[in-house]
Amino acid sequence: MTDLDQLLPLWRDLKASGVEYVLGTVVAVEGSGYRKPGARMLLASDGRRAGTISGGCLEGEVARKAFWLTENGPVVRRYSTRVEDGDVPFGMGCGGVVHVLLERSATAHALLERLSEAFEQRLPMAVATVIQGIGIGERGYFPASASELANSDHDGRLSELAKQAFEEQRSFSTSLYSEDREAPNAWAEWVPARTGLFVFGAGDDAIPLVRVARQLGWYVAVADGRTNLVNRARFPEAHKLYSLARERFEDGIFRPTDAAVLMTHSLEQDGEGLRILLSEDLGYVGVLGPRRRTAELLFTIAQETISVEDEAAQQAVEWLGQIHAPIGLDLGGDTPAEIAVSIIAEVQQTRYRTTGRALREISAYKKDRLILSTPVI
Repeated sequence: MTDLDQLLPLWRDLKASGVEYVLGTVVAVEGSGYRKPGARMLLASDGRRAGTISGGCLEGEVARKAFWLTENGPVVRRYSTRVEDGDVPFGMGCGGVVHVLLERSATAHALLERLSEAFEQRLPMAVATVIQGIGIGERGYFPASASELANSDHDGRLSELAKQAFEEQRSFSTSLYSEDREAPNAWAEWVPARTGLFVFGAGDDAIPLVRVARQLGWYVAVADGRTNLVNRARFPEAHKLYSLARERFEDGIFRPTDAAVLMTHSLEQDGEGLRILLSEDLGYVGVLGPRRRTAELLFTIAQETISVEDEAAQQAVEWLGQIHAPIGLDLGGDTPAEIAVSIIAEVQQTRYRTTGRALREISAYKKDRLILSTPVI
């Protein structure tokens, strides 16, 4: 699950009941860290909590002291997992230092309101936060409302940093006024739109795929022309069900962060799905089945608008290069659950534009630096 998928239900309950809470946000990591900047944890005064900021070694200690530490306002605390630092209980040998911004509802409320709105609407946003010196916890947003711009501190610099993070689609630490300062006092966070997975096909093999995607916190929709298959009894986790026999997708429903998977096992339905998706800007489109089958479908679609056969073939080849077919990574296995894992793994690898290689093949030792990692699609 994403942090927000866990945090927001608890936050809404706390807001409605008036229970005080502390929001913990990882704002920097030196060396190795289980979670990266942007990881969040919500701590309620009644003992409830949601989200994580580590692999489990920091949460308990942060929860014990969070309300005491924030008694006089937001603070950034340093937690070391280096054995040589000798900290207890943090000397877990992970080899990193985690910096966590802790703040109570008075300052965290506005941020969570904005994150909730962006999450539900599946829209990207960016926020810049003071993490050192005077004004820890002050923020600027992009896109920003008129009231936020009018109330912005630091001469609007926070809003400018948020805009930069939004336009560059990346998170970074910096100084509010001088790029040459060694100690950054602001963190600009790029928050990409919530990933959506559109599954074309409501067969039995789609059930585990939807379940895994939902556990990751993605928005999940299932579409099929067979009304006897696309129903709540089969897909209770899906956010939206489309019976393509009688309804169509809403305008603007697809986002560049979205993935679509065609697995109807029907040439006619896969063809109709491809006609819809080829005109959309999505981060991932995959088709279950042999590559030759997908190529023939694309050639048929190209011929509908291109009369010259060679040009239609060229268009089909171009489309084929943009589509993942056959779908999934070569993980082995042929059960519906195993295929679902293979598909989800490829979508995830595409989201982050990573190699997909075993981590043991990639150097695990890096010089201490701020590690900022966010999805790029």
